[in-house]
Amino acid sequence: MIQVDHLTKHYGPVTAIEDVSFGVEKGKIVGFLGPNGAGKSTAMRILSCFMPASGGTARIAGFDVFSQSMEVRRRIGYLPENAPLYPELPVAAYLDFVAEIKGVPRRERRARVAEVMERCFITDMQRRLIGRLSKGYRQRVGLAQALLGDPEVLILDEPTIGLDPKQIAEIRRLIRSLAGQHTVILSTHILPEVSMVCDGVIIINRGRIVAQGTEDQLVEQVFPTSRVAIGVAAQAEAVERELHAVPGVLGVEGRETRDGVAAFVVESPRGRDVRGDLVRLVTSRGWPLLELHQVGMSLEEVFIRVVAGEEASGPAESVEAPAAPAEAP
Repeated sequence: MIQVDHLTKHYGPVTAIEDVSFGVEKGKIVGFLGPNGAGKSTAMRILSCFMPASGGTARIAGFDVFSQSMEVRRRIGYLPENAPLYPELPVAAYLDFVAEIKGVPRRERRARVAEVMERCFITDMQRRLIGRLSKGYRQRVGLAQALLGDPEVLILDEPTIGLDPKQIAEIRRLIRSLAGQHTVILSTHILPEVSMVCDGVIIINRGRIVAQGTEDQLVEQVFPTSRVAIGVAAQAEAVERELHAVPGVLGVEGRETRDGVAAFVVESPRGRDVRGDLVRLVTSRGWPLLELHQVGMSLEEVFIRVVAGEEASGPAESVEAPAAPAEAP
């Protein structure tokens, strides 16, 4: 449904994205992650036909975003980070206007506007002027306009920004409900959001794709070993020495110790559970066992490890797209 190959964007001598390639299957939700200035918004603006690329190709629903941009625009809903809204219009009137622009037939327009207002939890605000809404409600109006026209593809740039925790939970459920019916690519700085909502993950840093796959695949790629946290009441040096001698242990990493507690993270091959061996060691030495559990590898740990590794590889010029002026959709 979305296919990007070797996409590049230059701003004069500065490169925003370079040789970016990825695909999103029909009906899937993919999270687009990266630090500030990594190139997320630039890529999304190119996919939404907002700006041209300097090189490479991008296709949505089989149509080229450069040479067939009008066909692409008919098939996408786009929510930029700062949704362009008309503050002087009531919510329902604005959405009716957008529905007309998007070609929703007149006989279907009222029902369609009512549907997206209900899905985005703004029905009770339909007569309120947009300019008098809170940032959270304006964000929901922006999401509603993206859903108008029942687009095949949704491109959402920070869709939960400015929302309170209850609103975030509601919008997450809404986005998750779109799976299967719509193909969704969304960017966010909230990593747990990707775990809760997305089928796949794309991580971009300094304008390049540095990792992509499902969360489980990325964890396995970045952390090829299993990890177990252990804490005992004993002398740290002696404990560490003994842990290294346990069969199957690949590495021992010290953690903060205090009040006579020696705490470590023990690494072993994935699929090899060394907890039983660790219990036998501790028991045989007569050490009081205070902690023993597997350490889960989260998407946040993957993100930090991948981005930190890229940053350590040396400086590179990269810049996010310049802020765009607010325009009507």
